[in-house]
Amino acid sequence: MGQTLNLDNVFGSLADPTRRDILRRVAGGNLTVGEIAAPYDLSLAAVSKHLKTLERAKLIIKWRQGKQQIVQVSPDAFKDAAEYLEWYRDLWEQRLDSLGELLRKEQERSPK
Repeated sequence: MGQTLNLDNVFGSLADPTRRDILRRVAGGNLTVGEIAAPYDLSLAAVSKHLKTLERAKLIIKWRQGKQQIVQVSPDAFKDAAEYLEWYRDLWEQRLDSLGELLRKEQERSPK
């Protein structure tokens, strides 16, 4: 159940375009909350809510450095999600391989 809850949080967090953009920007290097908020036409409180959502999903880590809060991408941010998606990728590759084999056999049987 813990992994399911984390996957729900990860995919729920990534469903919002602002959060995806924040994550993309933070992946380029650690940023302060002010640096994150600067390009958006949002209040600091709204950006803070987005950051809390990303933090709850364990996609980012926040810490204090003096008076500033620093944000960085979590080292294991996408591990569970990547494993989950990999299972489906393998499943569809197997199905497509089977379909390809079926079509190849069908083509061999049909008159030329």
